[in-house]
Amino acid sequence: MNAAPPIPKIALVGDRSPGVRAHARIPSLLEALRRREGLVLDAYWIRTDQVGDLGGFDGVWLAPGSPYRSEAGALAAARTARERAVPFLGTCGGFQHALLGYAREVCGLEVGHGESGAGGNLLITPLACSLAGHEGLVRLAPGSAIEQIMGVESSVERYHCSYGLNPAYLPELVAGGLRFTGFDEAGEVRVAELPAHPFFLATLFQPELAGDGDRPHPVISAFAAAVAAHAGTPAAG
Repeated sequence: MNAAPPIPKIALVGDRSPGVRAHARIPSLLEALRRREGLVLDAYWIRTDQVGDLGGFDGVWLAPGSPYRSEAGALAAARTARERAVPFLGTCGGFQHALLGYAREVCGLEVGHGESGAGGNLLITPLACSLAGHEGLVRLAPGSAIEQIMGVESSVERYHCSYGLNPAYLPELVAGGLRFTGFDEAGEVRVAELPAHPFFLATLFQPELAGDGDRPHPVISAFAAAVAAHAGTPAAG
């Protein structure tokens, strides 16, 4: 008798709270993935101040909800996924901290996050206009992973954030191997990906807030498929 295929495990890294809409949405999205796409994921919420060895997971989603209890824990989650070739998705605060970790650990930059009260050189700075509760157009770079996932050249996406990437650091991050593949109409960065990685995608917008939660956003579906592939478990459908 053949053994049952393993159920892919994902770490939902974030300080879960009923007051964070994205956190309330994620369980229904996981159910929608099972129902619509045959992707069953075993999800574990992990607080940022309790991040340990994530090596046993097939995917890491650094969820919104910053400022996190532990900046170090959030950075460790992104680093584990990056260095161990584990599928990674970072949304909103996850986008910000994925970039912060990359800047420090790969590019050697001494930079901080404005939300944490850090002084000096800030990689993540307040947006000129808060995007909390707003929607906006995102233009996708041709041939990028996000463009292939979305299947369109642009999309209107939902946000709930007030911080973004300081564009002064774009050249150094690009030189370090990070690719920026989504921009708003003013040219501000909204998506980052790591081409050398099997699946490493960070979006300032929140795909988990798209629609009514009954149909997963293409970014979430692609992440789930990458997680299943990492575990060696094909989709049932």
